[in-house]
Order: sequence, then C-alpha cells, then structure tokens
Amino acid sequence: MNYNNSKRRSEAAMGDTQSVPGMSANLKKAVCWIGETVREHPKKARKEIINEAELRFDLTPRECEFLNQNFLELAAGNPS
Repeated sequence: MNYNNSKRRSEAAMGDTQSVPGMSANLKKAVCWIGETVREHPKKARKEIINEAELRFDLTPRECEFLNQNFLELAAGNPS
C-alpha cells in the first residue's frame, strides 16, 4: 500500500477531512459523524454505523464505496 493512501485513510478516519481532496460536503459530514459515533458507541457494529451514515447524508454509490473500503478496512484489526 502506498504511504500517501495510507496517510489519507488515517486522516479521514480521524476526522481530518481538510487534507482529503475531492471530498463532497456530505462525505465530509459523514466521515465526521462516523468518527463521533464510533467514539460514543464503541460496541456498535462498524458496518451498521456506515450504513446509517450513507442514508443520513444521502451519499452517492461512489462515496458509499469509499466509506466501506476505508472504514471497514481500518476496523479489520479491531472488533466492530
């Protein structure tokens, strides 16, 4: 994996959406909301949180794919 891609994923997961070019306003809001929700409800399944964000923020199929690829991969080492 490329270092830059890894860094972007980490920054996105941590809520630093300013550094990820091309993110829509809805995707930025979804990323922040996911981060807050994971912190507030650590036992809630990550997939469930992502699905709720996709609906709540009316994301495009491509944005949904981005969330699933980045947030589910980051959670692979952690229980969701």
